[in-house]
Amino acid sequence: MANGQSLKDMTSKFDKLEKFEGQDFRIWQKNMHFLLTTIKVVHVLGTLMVVVEEEGNLEQIRRKSKWENDHYICLGLILDSMCNTLFDLYPNNETPKKLWDILEAKYMPEDSSTKKFLVSNFNNYRMVEFRSIVEQYHELCRILGQFSQHSMNMDESISVLSIIDKLPSSWKDFKHNLKNMKG
Repeated sequence: MANGQSLKDMTSKFDKLEKFEGQDFRIWQKNMHFLLTTIKVVHVLGTLMVVVEEEGNLEQIRRKSKWENDHYICLGLILDSMCNTLFDLYPNNETPKKLWDILEAKYMPEDSSTKKFLVSNFNNYRMVEFRSIVEQYHELCRILGQFSQHSMNMDESISVLSIIDKLPSSWKDFKHNLKNMKG
């Protein structure tokens, strides 16, 4: 019963993972790595296949069998987490590690353009009069949150001053007071 329950918990976590469609690779990769770790098959991404000599002992045979099972599960989970279009591109890879490396090579460079887009998006964001300031502030916080997802850091004082500068022009006096506060 405990095994069935834990398997059910693991599959429910997998159901929450969004399909990888070619964007936000780092986020998908981190989520996938966490899932593979939870299911205890992540070791397949970093280990070579267990080789057993012809007359291997029972322990070696068990280790090889476990590795082959983990290999199958890991590869299946990675493939299953891709949208149908990507799934059709990668089904013939021999190992999860090879697939993982191919995906990193293809989508990690695109991630750098995502970083440029995020910086540009933050720098060019302007608050407007006719929308809620709180709503617009939350949008800026979401953009800044994406910075950390891409391992980008911004000094807190710079981000605070940048947000103050983005306030609408009608907030001129308030902006001035905020900038001159000692903190």
